[in-house]
Amino acid sequence: MSSVQKLSGQVKSDSTKTEYITKKIELLEFQKEQIVKAEKEKLKLEVQRISDLESKGKISKELAQKEKEAAAKTAALNIKNKTAIIDNKIALLKRGEEPTADVIKEKEDEDYSVVFSVGDDIDGYYQGWLNIKCKEGCERVYDRRTYSDLIVAFGLNHSLIDGISFNDSPNKVGGSKFFELGWQWKTRVFKNSNAVRFSYGISYQSNGIKADDNQYFVKNGDLTELENFDGDVRKAKLRMDNLVVPLYLEFGPSKRIDREDYFRYSTRHKFVFGIGGYAGLNLSTRQKLKFTTDGDKSKEKIKDNYNTENFIYGIAGYIGVGDISLYAKYDLNSMFKDPNTDQHNISLGLRLEL
Repeated sequence: MSSVQKLSGQVKSDSTKTEYITKKIELLEFQKEQIVKAEKEKLKLEVQRISDLESKGKISKELAQKEKEAAAKTAALNIKNKTAIIDNKIALLKRGEEPTADVIKEKEDEDYSVVFSVGDDIDGYYQGWLNIKCKEGCERVYDRRTYSDLIVAFGLNHSLIDGISFNDSPNKVGGSKFFELGWQWKTRVFKNSNAVRFSYGISYQSNGIKADDNQYFVKNGDLTELENFDGDVRKAKLRMDNLVVPLYLEFGPSKRIDREDYFRYSTRHKFVFGIGGYAGLNLSTRQKLKFTTDGDKSKEKIKDNYNTENFIYGIAGYIGVGDISLYAKYDLNSMFKDPNTDQHNISLGLRLEL
């Protein structure tokens, strides 16, 4: 009796395995069909692009024909290479072997099929990704020209005062800091090249200036001056918080990554250079004091406009690799209103795109 039960269980197990293999082969065959469909659609779009260039007189008829032939050859090779990988997996399954490179799951009754793959070579390293594929009735964006990022920048801040050299500044050199937090959108300027991008967004900037030599900032009517403090000043920092709109033109090479039904440009590990400026409003100004009088330590925050300018504008630029850049900005507006001496914020630090 037990041997009969064992045999029955074995038959059931073999049947389940066969159904599993059959299902996976069906899914792989479906993938092959999608690859062919996607490559043909890409070829169709590329041929149309070339024809448009020819009709506008931007390329000759001979060059257009050569580019169309090259595009057709590329599509044929893509189909051949991509379907060959799937054919090898099918062959392994038919021999009872499990392909270890990919795990494929799909819900037939949903609008999207979900494919998790391991082993794609992007930028020289292997990684896993979750690829959500559209079925009929929906379509992935073939070419995304605009992306967005969180921007964080920080570093040293200082002020350049008209008629006073950098070394003779009454403010602490290296003791003042700036911070910036914002959101940017980056749009590719040209349709068929990612060499130039237009970057725009909104940012919060905080610029700090520390007084030196036991001085602190005092508002005397329309004038904002540094005066000696009656006691021992450990910290006298004037902070200006601004909300600005930055605008940049960004330059640099990128890598085009082609997929079955879309393509993207990547600037990962690539040189980037941006130049532009910003404009906005001063939200608030305050002074933070830490001092000692008669042996007692105290601290105080004084919120006042200190005659600072309301409208902020300046120039800025960054240079780096990928998402990390050396960043510099300079306020073209004077820090304080007339009749105060012209004084301009200048900042140098790091800029991160997250």
